Parts: sequence; structure tokens; C-alpha cells
Amino acid sequence: MTRSTKEKRADFRALHAQGCFVLPNPWDTGSARLFQHLGFSALASTSAGYAWSIGLADNAVTRDDVLSHLTQLSAAVDLPINADFESGFAADPEGVASNVSLAIATGIAGLSIEDRKLDEPGLFDLPFAVERIRAARAAIDRSGQDVILVARTEGLLIDPGAVTTAIDKLVAFAEAGADCLYAPGVTGSDAIATMVRALAPKPLNVLVMDPAVTVAELADLGVRRISIGGSLARLAWGATLEAAKTIKAGSFDSLAGGMSGRELNAIFAKF
Repeated sequence: MTRSTKEKRADFRALHAQGCFVLPNPWDTGSARLFQHLGFSALASTSAGYAWSIGLADNAVTRDDVLSHLTQLSAAVDLPINADFESGFAADPEGVASNVSLAIATGIAGLSIEDRKLDEPGLFDLPFAVERIRAARAAIDRSGQDVILVARTEGLLIDPGAVTTAIDKLVAFAEAGADCLYAPGVTGSDAIATMVRALAPKPLNVLVMDPAVTVAELADLGVRRISIGGSLARLAWGATLEAAKTIKAGSFDSLAGGMSGRELNAIFAKF
């Protein structure tokens, strides 16, 4: 690798200053290097994709599992890595701060903290969720490292119509020190544009929910970051599952659609 952690963090900060960029979500070292090969400017981990890669359900991985994964991703590529750090692997603000400090040490350039409760359904109420974001902000500031703090609310994944509530939460998170805001589940040009305006000048990250939407359309709405979550991992698992089903049924026809070993070796030999 040729880019230092400091350089990757500076690159990531610059990406948030203007324009619009896409963050594909690798689930392991190989997929991260493939996406770098394709010319993306930054990557984001996926909690679901990583969990599936080690045979677990989403939200079933441990903090130490994720820290090891983030260390591997950060060392594998020259691109900035934004960490899907779930709910910070702690409920109380002090625990969130401690775990954020550990995440910074992995070499990531940014990380997201959700407002989803750890051991029961539902979300943290707004005042407590804000305290958790403040604690994460303080941990980053104490580290002296230029790491982007992304605050996200999961409310629209529970109630897709609660756009106003989601915006109110994100505004509070921005005031608490978040650098970038994220409400997975927001869809439709009107809702996205309203969210962008409410949070300006802070950048908004949008998760692609409708495959028909384009990068240009989201950029025109003022979206700064676009992520796709576990979608690429699901595609990979889906293709593998369908191919395995045909093999189980007695046919090997599905193997014809795979990439050649020569092509893959040529890509990975660059690293």
C-alpha cells in the first residue's frame, strides 16, 4: 500500500467537501481490492456482508470481530474506509466512546453510529441518542485523528413514513458534532431533497433502496454520499446459491458464468 492512514483520512475529508461519491461495501479483503481496482474513491464496510462472510446473521458479530475486520480492510487498500460500527457495541455513552477509540486505531477514515438499541427492539430516545453521538465526537477529538463521524437513525427502516422525525433526529445529531448524517430508508426525490436542505451544510449519506435511481439523480438532489449496504454481498451470495442449486440438481451449466482465474489473478497481483 502506498497511501498512509493520514493521507487516506485527508482524502476522505475532501470527498465530503463537495460533489457526490459512491461508497461500495466490501465484505472481505478480496472484494475491497476488487472495488479499488475498479476505481472507486472510498469504501464502506457492511455489518451484514461481513457477518454473512463468517457464517453469522447480521448484528451477531462481536466488537472484537469487527475491529479485526476493519484492521484488515484498512490495511488491504489505499482507499479510505468508512466503518459500519453498528450501535457502537455499547449502550452507554462512555462505552461508545471507548469503542470508538478502538475503532480509530484500526486505521479507518470514518465510522457510523446508529441509534438502534443493542439487546431489544427499538431505538434510543432522542436525548440519549444525542449523548451517544456527543461521546463519539469527544472520543474522536481526544484522539487527534481526522476521522469522519457519521450519525445515523434507523427510524425509517421501522416506519418509512416518519421522515420528519428522522430529520429532527439528524439535525440534533449534527448539532452534537456529527460530520455526516444518514437515515437509511429515505426514498423519493421530495423526501431526500427536504432532508438535504434541513441538514445543510452538513453532508447527507443515502442508502440506495431503489435500483432504478441513478447517481446523477441523487447528486442533483444534493446528496453527498451514496452507499449500497449489503446489496453486493447479497448479489454474490444469490449467484452462488443459484449455481449450487443447479449443481445439486445434477447440472454444471451455471459454472460457465464465472470470472476466469486468470482475470482474478491479474487483478489481485497488483496488490
